[in-house]
Amino acid sequence: MSTIHRGACLASKGKFWALCILLLYTSPLSCFSNFSHLVYKIKEGLPKGTLIGAISEDLKLDFSVDPPRLFNLELKQISSQYVNLNNTTGELYTSALEIDREALCSDSHEGQGCAIFLDVIILPQQYFQLVKIKIIIEDVNDNRPYFPVDEIRVSVPENAPVNARFAVEQSAVDPDVGINGVQTYWLVNDYGVFTLDVEENEGGELTPFLIVTETLDREKQAEYLTDIIAEDGGSPPLLGTATLRIIITDVNDNCPKFTESQVNVTLFGNATRGAQLARLHAFDPDQGANAQITYTFSERVTRETRSLFHLDKVTGVIKLAGKIDTDTGKLYKLVVLANGPACIPDVATVTLHVIKVVSGPPAIIPRYIAPEKDGVVSMSESEPPFSPIAFFTIKNVDPRQGVTCLLEGTGPFRLLPYKHLKNEYLFETTDILDYEQQKDYELTVVVKNTYGSVVKTLVKVQVLDVNDNAPIFKQSLIDIKVEENNAPDTFLAKLQATDKDSDSRGEVLYLLGSDAPSIFHLDRLTGVLIVTTSLDREEKETYRFMVRAVDCGTPRKESIATVVVTVLDRNDNSPRFINKDFTFFVPENFPGFGEIGVLSVTDADAGENGWVALSILNGSDIFVIDTGRGALRAKTPLDREQQGTYYLWIEAVDGGKPSLSCVTMVTVLLLDVNDNPPIVLFPQSNQSYMLVLPNTLPGTSITEVYAVDRDTGMNAVIAYSIIKRKGGEPGSFDIDPDTGNITLRKALSNRGLYSLLVKVSDHGQPEPLHSTVLVNLFVNETISNESYIQSLLTREEEIGIEEIRPPNRLARGPEYTELFPCQPVLIALSTTCLGLFFIVVSLTAYICCKKQKKHKKKRLEVEIPLKMKTDMQAMDRKLMELSNI
Repeated sequence: MSTIHRGACLASKGKFWALCILLLYTSPLSCFSNFSHLVYKIKEGLPKGTLIGAISEDLKLDFSVDPPRLFNLELKQISSQYVNLNNTTGELYTSALEIDREALCSDSHEGQGCAIFLDVIILPQQYFQLVKIKIIIEDVNDNRPYFPVDEIRVSVPENAPVNARFAVEQSAVDPDVGINGVQTYWLVNDYGVFTLDVEENEGGELTPFLIVTETLDREKQAEYLTDIIAEDGGSPPLLGTATLRIIITDVNDNCPKFTESQVNVTLFGNATRGAQLARLHAFDPDQGANAQITYTFSERVTRETRSLFHLDKVTGVIKLAGKIDTDTGKLYKLVVLANGPACIPDVATVTLHVIKVVSGPPAIIPRYIAPEKDGVVSMSESEPPFSPIAFFTIKNVDPRQGVTCLLEGTGPFRLLPYKHLKNEYLFETTDILDYEQQKDYELTVVVKNTYGSVVKTLVKVQVLDVNDNAPIFKQSLIDIKVEENNAPDTFLAKLQATDKDSDSRGEVLYLLGSDAPSIFHLDRLTGVLIVTTSLDREEKETYRFMVRAVDCGTPRKESIATVVVTVLDRNDNSPRFINKDFTFFVPENFPGFGEIGVLSVTDADAGENGWVALSILNGSDIFVIDTGRGALRAKTPLDREQQGTYYLWIEAVDGGKPSLSCVTMVTVLLLDVNDNPPIVLFPQSNQSYMLVLPNTLPGTSITEVYAVDRDTGMNAVIAYSIIKRKGGEPGSFDIDPDTGNITLRKALSNRGLYSLLVKVSDHGQPEPLHSTVLVNLFVNETISNESYIQSLLTREEEIGIEEIRPPNRLARGPEYTELFPCQPVLIALSTTCLGLFFIVVSLTAYICCKKQKKHKKKRLEVEIPLKMKTDMQAMDRKLMELSNI
């Protein structure tokens, strides 16, 4: 069913597009005015759903038309697979298939650019329009340069002059274009004799050139091995690496030289033809054809002598070619030339002493134990000392003759008689052979008899290499320093290890140790160590891990070195306070320049980048701060009553370049100290008074004392107490210790002026502070003589003490001393005055009764309820009424 349905859908879509194409060419609206062209630019590799452009907005189409426009994408185009089109809004988005510029436009050149082309048809017919869309794909740096080969070989003749240039033909390739392509080349190790230059041809291609900076000598060093790095211009740049092998080719700048210019040979008269008499050896440091040597007799050697002796032109071996006179002794001198290309021959003289033979010379017959080929014995360097090499048997020995056999030459060898067998000699080693010290030896077995006959046999020993040397690092501790926030794939170092063994046994592979973090990568062939990610010193400052150098021998040998990567600091961290903000509590009147608190600040950077200096942005006229330690101090003592809270902004700046900073807020809260006594607001003075009717009932609130304290807390909690009184009976009035409300304790029997000395004290520590106020109460029905009351207020008379202390509130202090020490005199005076007072009262009682009604209204105006309310309006009203009195 699904297959049939899908086919039907495809058929319907095919009909739809056929209709569109038909409309395109047959509609009367099909003209050049219905053709539009839009160009968009996007970067390659964008994720799915990224907006490319809005066709309707760019063409300024009206969305309010009915029926609405529909946007359709030609699906037969290959480019359509990279985009999605919203049919109603005309917005183009990237599809799930990611655009790869290098794959999409692999055949285009850099100057041509890369683009995809789309056809969008706008329907229905009355709005028909064909829109040609070009989407330019811009390059991003998503490809690293690479060389076409892993190893590049450049041949440089050893006589190349300084500043000679040699092109590195296998230049790097980068699929990216423009600045993201290859921009430069450089060498990891130039050995001090090479450098790189880059030339750009007319097509914009860069070719690296190897430049000789010092004189070369192939005989000193025939090859240089380094790495060539190609770097693109992306951000961050990407690198490509290849091995560069610089081969120094030989020129004929050396001539052959004989190792021995004088050779003496003893020849017996009965020597057989073909016997080897001597071997000359000349050496030419050059290479190849320049080092070819041919040996010839000088023209001074006679033809007769040449017929007796044969000289091999290639090997320099002289053999007996003819028969010599056995009965007479004779001396032959052979002048031999070593010839090289375009060289003056070197000369060696071979002197042949022919000895008259009475009997035949002894013969040496070798029997090899070790492997032998063409007279060369092969011995492994792993063989133990005293390993046998060969047996030598001496034959043709006259029993009447004495024979001696000895070994000539240097090396760890010896020749000794084998047990008790006569004329049998064993040739063996005396020590371990070392291929790395000497690869071959040339020894001569010499046999002499009593007649002076000497027979020699040449023995060559070739030492075979085994994997007995582990690679050795140039440095056992590799110290690397790199700045933090480095670019990924940053080059750190090129590790170098050597192995004295030969062939594959001496090839070295480089491996990271098991303790190496995964962020490091080591090229196993070149030893180039890179870090693949950006480092953060604050996260980790030092990386210490092992690296291994492993050879390719069997069994493999290895050595290790320690790599220490130290991450250098950059100023990438701003200072940080340990708290978001700081709050310090300090008592007021704290001494000037006393330490209020310490602001701790840290900076994750190191060195100068981590040095932090503190400063005050505001309030520096009152406060100072130690820039190093961070101690906050006030220049002068602070008064809480003037200002209780200070808000400071403190800035921390590090020592980096450029510097980084941060700011914190410091709140300084002043704690109250009991340095203010209570202030009595009511009564306003000791001279004020109020009228109290004699018939006032006990328990009635008469007035109140109101005081405030500028301190806070317990320092501002006020207690009221009556400490002295003047006039009336003791205990007539009580005062509330908390509110200061004064009430009548018992009925008033006496008229006249009552004065109460009220103490207003706070609860401060360590010493409470207090104030006093005099509350004057005039007990009478009315005020008839105000001047008389004033005279009573100003009269200085001794009064009795009436002390009322609130329970468990205020400790009795030294201020409770008696103001009138002459108590007896006071009692006498009080009694006299009281008698006079009653006489006056009796005389004026009648007058007062008559005037009672008249003064009722006035009395009501004078009588002031002194109980203090909390609101300020009641307070002001009482003060006004008191002033009227």
